[in-house]
Amino acid sequence: MTLLKGRTFIVLIILLVFFSLTADNFFSMNTALLIGKHVALYGILAIGMTYVIITGGIDLSVGAIVGLAGMVAGGLIQNGLQLKMLGVTLYFSIPAIVCITILLGALIGAINGFVITRFNVAPFIATLGMMYMARGLGNIHSNGATYSDLKGYEGLGNEGWKFFGSNLVGIPVGLVILVIMAIVFSVILKKTSFGWHVFSIGGNEKAARLSGVKVNKVKILVYIISGICAAVVGIIASSQLAAATPKTGESWEMNAIAAAVLGGTSMAGGIGTIGGTIVGAFVIGVINDGMVMCGVSEFWQMVIKGVVIILAVIIDQFQRNLQAKMALQARNENK
Repeated sequence: MTLLKGRTFIVLIILLVFFSLTADNFFSMNTALLIGKHVALYGILAIGMTYVIITGGIDLSVGAIVGLAGMVAGGLIQNGLQLKMLGVTLYFSIPAIVCITILLGALIGAINGFVITRFNVAPFIATLGMMYMARGLGNIHSNGATYSDLKGYEGLGNEGWKFFGSNLVGIPVGLVILVIMAIVFSVILKKTSFGWHVFSIGGNEKAARLSGVKVNKVKILVYIISGICAAVVGIIASSQLAAATPKTGESWEMNAIAAAVLGGTSMAGGIGTIGGTIVGAFVIGVINDGMVMCGVSEFWQMVIKGVVIILAVIIDQFQRNLQAKMALQARNENK
């Protein structure tokens, strides 16, 4: 059981050893920084996904929210907010743009949660629909064009967007944000009544409702958290690229799901940790960048990641069955 619980960390060590032997310059500072920047994106996205999956849900819209958030931020930096009826264009400071972008993610998450709880729509369907809507809105926002060179303008007071994609004392700012968010959301999940409610809904929603848990409210908050995490990733990704494109974040929801599942979050709900998810994000980051450095084609990368997700779910199911058998055996021995 101990070996199963630490399986993700063991896999990470094996991958590091494997790619160090097969990929040139894998153990270098440049590679470490590159992996760190990618892990920051997958990890933050997976934090929100972990909350959703623990409740027994899924959020397929996060990748599209990443793209839409980047486009909205990029548009505000380059073009401002045009009030055509008044003939006025408003330009916002970087902190204000960050707040607007995060509020956008929270709003989309709230809509997801409301549709799921109010109309009893399956999370898969509700967030799949939102994925298409958000991706379409991202393209409509700029008519499919890219906002490039997002450095802002000194005279407009909106310089400094590149900070989120830069390094702070040699460490990617995105990675620093990941650590801060991981600590905060881990404490919330483990030490607060809200975290207990999240687990209880995933473990047995009917029992949670009977015990007084406001299930619908908690679910909506969980999807809001997922939307906020996606918006933060959109900010960091557009800053790293110094550009915003509607295609940013395509299929990243799969990376987030994979990181969460690899980290021990059960697709059946009720089980998961933020720490495990972060280790899972490192596994996904190492696999992605390691395969690129080894010259593996993009098509085979998709196949390999699919296999990894399937194996993670199989192992998770095996662990759950083993735990159930051990619990049953213990009860029989105590009789």
